[in-house]
Amino acid sequence: MRDFWIACGHHLLDRNASGGLVVTDEFLKAYFVRPELMPPQDACAAERALHGQLLKDPRLHVEAGQVAAIADADARENWHFVLTFRDLLLRHPTLEAAYLGLIRSGTVHLPPLFVNQLVHVIMRNALHGCEDPFVLRAAELFFRPQRLIPHDHHLLLGDAETFGDSKATPVLSLMSLLDPHVDAQVDILCAENAETYWQRSDQFDFALDLTGGSAGSIALAEAIRHWILHLLGIDVTIEPLTALRNAKFSWYVGLDVEATKLGDRLWKGDELDERTQAHVLALFQLTFADARLVIETVGREPVYLILAMTSGQLVRMKPQNLVTGLPIKHLEATS
Repeated sequence: MRDFWIACGHHLLDRNASGGLVVTDEFLKAYFVRPELMPPQDACAAERALHGQLLKDPRLHVEAGQVAAIADADARENWHFVLTFRDLLLRHPTLEAAYLGLIRSGTVHLPPLFVNQLVHVIMRNALHGCEDPFVLRAAELFFRPQRLIPHDHHLLLGDAETFGDSKATPVLSLMSLLDPHVDAQVDILCAENAETYWQRSDQFDFALDLTGGSAGSIALAEAIRHWILHLLGIDVTIEPLTALRNAKFSWYVGLDVEATKLGDRLWKGDELDERTQAHVLALFQLTFADARLVIETVGREPVYLILAMTSGQLVRMKPQNLVTGLPIKHLEATS
């Protein structure tokens, strides 16, 4: 069994009998030694004391006054957020339960960075044992914003941080460099280079071809299936679609903000013009293995999943919508 996404810290966590991730002192300490929390030479005594105490006992109860006493405003904010995150993890039996509790509370008072890191390590657990690099690359959408990389008629997504320059040149397998004057190159994940994903998984430097009918769209459907099964304990089948024609739009889940807006319009029966339709990157049809779990108004009708991009060609997937948006009758008990 090969490892991947080592930087998310999954190896620092324990697992309970049900396979859920259990927080450890080592995992918490990994946050306290991040550069943002390491006291600089001119740090005040309150900041140095708090940092030293938490390195000795990462579960130590911290009074609000201890954080308020830190002189530097940026340091106070950093400590406030990391302790809020730590306390969230300590209140729940598993990281999965912490995530579900956070999302279902409807009040997320954490920066997206922390939520994405939590999704990252949970998805690593959900895909434990996966041997398909395409599914792993597709799952990066859950916690890493993506950017559209124009290339012929292919729908390519690259990591927004890695490929911040939209002029990066895609390089297909077995092809020479398309333009020797362009410095930035993009490796598109394909059968010929997929084996190298294992060594590069923490670099987030592969582009994913999400063109309709491609291995990328099939892999994203499989990643979504794993996420739902792991967090909700519900078995589903997800099929990529190339168009939404003659469909009874009984229920949908937007996988991002833009997709939710488009879904609202389709729900109301609006026609989408070509420019708006071009923002849709992927469509999926979801069916439940056990129809008894579905609310009566949906029954055996399929659920549609929509992924879209912004006008700036960015994709910011919201996996929490798969937790709160599916038409299921009851919530599972994650422990």
